[in-house]
Amino acid sequence: MTSTHNRFAIIVAGGSGSRMNTDVPKQFLLLNGKPILQHTVERFLAVSPAPHIILVLPARDQLRWASLCDQHDFHPAVQLVTGGATRFQSVSNGLSAIESAEGLVAVHDGVRPFVTATIIQHSYETAARTGSAVTCVPVKDSVRQVTTAGASVALDRGGLRLVQTPQTFALSQFRQAFATPEQPFFTDCASVLEYAGFPITLIDGSYDNIKITTPEDLRGW
Repeated sequence: MTSTHNRFAIIVAGGSGSRMNTDVPKQFLLLNGKPILQHTVERFLAVSPAPHIILVLPARDQLRWASLCDQHDFHPAVQLVTGGATRFQSVSNGLSAIESAEGLVAVHDGVRPFVTATIIQHSYETAARTGSAVTCVPVKDSVRQVTTAGASVALDRGGLRLVQTPQTFALSQFRQAFATPEQPFFTDCASVLEYAGFPITLIDGSYDNIKITTPEDLRGW
């Protein structure tokens, strides 16, 4: 469907350190001696062929990132783009930096540093065949849905999945979907594509592919 050489990756890193109880944005915290965001970028650079990486950062964080890159002698060939007020706007800004009309684009959280090159590769390969590849894992715990009246009802966890990133799509479909005005129920790129009428293909992720949000997420690593 699409040449493997037309690969792009939009890595979105606009978080703060509020839930980590630190003034340092969580993507810049050190993990095994390197910034979390560096680990994430390195995972995409390890894929063959490596995608063209677009790193979306708030304007306020770009000098800090440049300083960290100097400190850790990390100077990857990535394109830096300024983020927006919301995730949707940040992804849109990253998309605007892609000049190619055709290809595959993966969107990934900057604070998911444990994603494997195998998952990323599988994501591109699946999207090349089907138009989309949304990484997810089965729900392991029992789940209940709380009603507006305060009651709750058990859900069949067998039919539920926890969505992760990368989420990879055919670039042409991605452009069409992101031409849609932002909606409050857009929680990820898959919801944007689905709203635009495109089918979503799920692929297996990993329970290790966590999004680092709170101090507990770093324990044991």
